[in-house]
Amino acid sequence: VKFCEYYYSDLIPDLSTAKSPQQMLGALVKTYYAQAKGIDPGKIISVAIMPCTAKKFECQRPEMNSAGVLQGKPEMRDVDYVLTTRELARLIKRQKIDLNALEDASYDRLMGEGTGAGVIFGATGGVMEAAIRGAYYIITHEDPPEALLNLTPVRGLESVKEATVTIPGVGPLSVAVCHGLKNARTILDEVRAGKSRWQFIEF
Repeated sequence: VKFCEYYYSDLIPDLSTAKSPQQMLGALVKTYYAQAKGIDPGKIISVAIMPCTAKKFECQRPEMNSAGVLQGKPEMRDVDYVLTTRELARLIKRQKIDLNALEDASYDRLMGEGTGAGVIFGATGGVMEAAIRGAYYIITHEDPPEALLNLTPVRGLESVKEATVTIPGVGPLSVAVCHGLKNARTILDEVRAGKSRWQFIEF
């Protein structure tokens, strides 16, 4: 988003209005979860563990306080802190925690259940794949076919991956997943020039 704001501000209206998974969960923790557990959201410290250092900046963006705004506390952040996966690994090592010695435990029942789409959400191409599955179900009122449950052409770390999916009542959709800012610049230049062949692009 920041890259687009700096270099392609004319394309901002074309960006998805959905928050990132990090910010979605942060807002839910301080609204739905807090209410269900009877916890004052102001006493919740939300820490996200993410692979990307940009997430540290993201959680501090002024608009990332929707849970606080909803509750009349605009100073309350949806996500308070972000640790990278490397920072978490260093903390575990520093505290001499042996993960193999810990007992297995199940997820908390509330907010601890997942879906197949949720599992792939954090993978490159996962957001787009999950969105297509959801759109298919909403439009057709049917579960997506096997081809949409395993959209392998858009997975992986190649520079640009693409596929065509067909949704009854909508027709074929050309989708792409772009990996890396260098490739993003090339694709966004095509979008700006009106030469893009894709209807859905995940960066």
